[in-house]
Amino acid sequence: MEDLKKFKRKLEGVVVSCKNSKTVVVSTTRKFKHSKYSKFIKESKKFHAHDESCQAKLGDKVMIIESKSYSKLKKWELVRVLN
Repeated sequence: MEDLKKFKRKLEGVVVSCKNSKTVVVSTTRKFKHSKYSKFIKESKKFHAHDESCQAKLGDKVMIIESKSYSKLKKWELVRVLN
């Protein structure tokens, strides 16, 4: 099972909402250089992730991977809670 997950995209982020059942909202940030102005920019994005055992709490740092579609917005799956 772990071999199948080897080639999927992995993201790390912080849980910003855990109000829905079996769903967490994870906010990720990425830092990149602007092509014209050469200034470093931070951009954040929220992802809805499936959390089967409801182990993630608000403020936890987590790792998510790309998975099958669970719903319209939920296309990611919680792998583990980092500390």
